Amino acid sequence: PRLLSQFFFADERVTRVVAEINGLDAELDPQQYLVLLNQLHLSQAHLLAVLEQIMEECIPTQRHSRDYLVKFPEELLVDNLGNHMLFAAECLLAGTFLEVEESDGAQLRPQARNLLCSLELVRTVLREQSLSQPSSYPEPVRAVLIQFDRLFAEFELSYVSSLVAVKSPEEIYRQQEIIVLFCETVERALHLGYLTQEMIDGYEPLLMFTIPRLAIISGLLIYPEGPLSLERSPEEMSRVFSPFYNLLKKIRDLLWVLSAEELCLLERSLCTAE
Repeated sequence: PRLLSQFFFADERVTRVVAEINGLDAELDPQQYLVLLNQLHLSQAHLLAVLEQIMEECIPTQRHSRDYLVKFPEELLVDNLGNHMLFAAECLLAGTFLEVEESDGAQLRPQARNLLCSLELVRTVLREQSLSQPSSYPEPVRAVLIQFDRLFAEFELSYVSSLVAVKSPEEIYRQQEIIVLFCETVERALHLGYLTQEMIDGYEPLLMFTIPRLAIISGLLIYPEGPLSLERSPEEMSRVFSPFYNLLKKIRDLLWVLSAEELCLLERSLCTAE
């Protein structure tokens, strides 16, 4: 059950697979090479998972900030992102640029080298510690873990930033404004009886259409200074709504001529129409 013991055996598996790959002629047996390559990815993923647990146990308050993850596109936030970063670093160090431009790859290579050297140092130190005192983390062990955690985070941010357009702080703030608008819309709809708490607790599928529709009306009429403010230019709006800037102006103009009774009737119809 001790994490250092788990790390020792996970590290042994990685070392064994690497040795098998190095002893294999990939041209003579490409099928076996692919099998071993898959085993390497799986064993490295397990090694990183155990290492993550060790860092959470050993240096929980000294972890490098991962706040930058909110800037990443959601499709990148997967469980194996760390393993993908490790594979990318290995490719860069070998001079292979699979996903990034060659110029970007050349700039990333020093970071990739530092990261992989730090990982090797971590593996060496943790192996030695697991064989001597597998229940403790002395200061030298903590120091190499802190350094690895920092280098990994720095490489992850740099690599992904060269791969895709990460969200700016302004865009993140705009998305937070939309979240607030949706929350206030739901609260208002509950107060007016458009929705019930039972519908929300039961994940009523109709809410996927109802809440965004009501949010547009709320954003244009009830909270005109919020994320749907048409006083802003399209470039200043969230990318969720900016493509529909002209359409939103037409909707707002139509809403302005409605009476309170007509607006209520419209909102109620939006809660039932498909």
